[in-house]
Amino acid sequence: MINQERLVAGFIDMVRISSVSKNEALFAAYLKKKMEQIGLTVFEDNKAAVKASVKTGNLIGRLEGNDKSAPTLMFCAHMDTVEPGNGIEPKICEGFIRSNGTTILGADDKSGIAAILEAIICIKERNRAHGDLEIVFTFGEELGLLGAKYIDYSALRSRIGYVLDAGGTPGVIINRGPAQNHIRAIFRGKAAHAGICPEKGINAIQVAARAIENMQLLRVDEDTTANFGIISGGKATNIVCDEVFLDGEARSLSELKLELQTQKMIEAMQKACKDFGAILELEIERAYPSFYVRENEEVVQLARKAAEKVGLNVQISSTGGGSDVHFFNQAGIVTINLATGMNKVHTTEEEISIDDLIYLASFVEAIIEEASPKKELG
Repeated sequence: MINQERLVAGFIDMVRISSVSKNEALFAAYLKKKMEQIGLTVFEDNKAAVKASVKTGNLIGRLEGNDKSAPTLMFCAHMDTVEPGNGIEPKICEGFIRSNGTTILGADDKSGIAAILEAIICIKERNRAHGDLEIVFTFGEELGLLGAKYIDYSALRSRIGYVLDAGGTPGVIINRGPAQNHIRAIFRGKAAHAGICPEKGINAIQVAARAIENMQLLRVDEDTTANFGIISGGKATNIVCDEVFLDGEARSLSELKLELQTQKMIEAMQKACKDFGAILELEIERAYPSFYVRENEEVVQLARKAAEKVGLNVQISSTGGGSDVHFFNQAGIVTINLATGMNKVHTTEEEISIDDLIYLASFVEAIIEEASPKKELG
């Protein structure tokens, strides 16, 4: 049975340790010590950190099972948080845990981490039957799923996995997510004096604006979205701007739709440059692949049975967001994403209810138990 006091205290301890992306070292050290105290063997995946050009790598913990007939299960959550994430002071009010309003809370994704560790402690305390467990705490998820992208997959034995990193009430199961293309563009115009001879210039801002005007952005269809979120350029109001940078993306649950949307965005930029006589430089990068896990897969069925066991309302759905689950599936580990109860993430109003945190830990514990045919030892 989940120990509420221990779970809440552990979560509060975790969110007080700053772990903004690229600065996960202190939190990783805390987790490594805690994992070892629980009885896990911990491996630091520093090669992944080198590949990502950061200081702190993934943590991979293993707990040997006492039921060899049960499959090896992987549970994953990410260590890093977004800004403002330094000096978090959590408070409990009317059954919810929140920050003091000046920072995020860090339930994204420390709610997942706290639940995983509490579930393992409970499994051991109750001497429950379980297979081998692999715990993966990744770095740099908020920067583009870096930990999952660069992890040493040869070090993982699991073929079934659960990422705890979705918003919504525990019981929500994400079995499908989009692929994303990252689109970076540079529009090169021609500088000129804006007051004396503007006709000799080519305004890169005007070119970029024409390109964007001729694109379908935001919600494209039920599967597809697109957005430019960053634009920069220009030096002074009296200079015809000769260079503009655009940074954006396209996502879709359909690989075909994603390629079609990306191509349309490229064509709009190319046409604008041709019309104005500007030069276009483009970089298209696949940020992460799509994933789709069928409902009849073992990973989903285990989660469904476990959710029902602890009284959760099961909802299986797709998402427009990205998480570590994309790369685990690409590597052959059939993985789904579980909602943790975190709400209003990436804002200073972020919160999680204590009830949801308890349900989440109970959910993880139930999945581990459900995967063991023995159920009981002895």
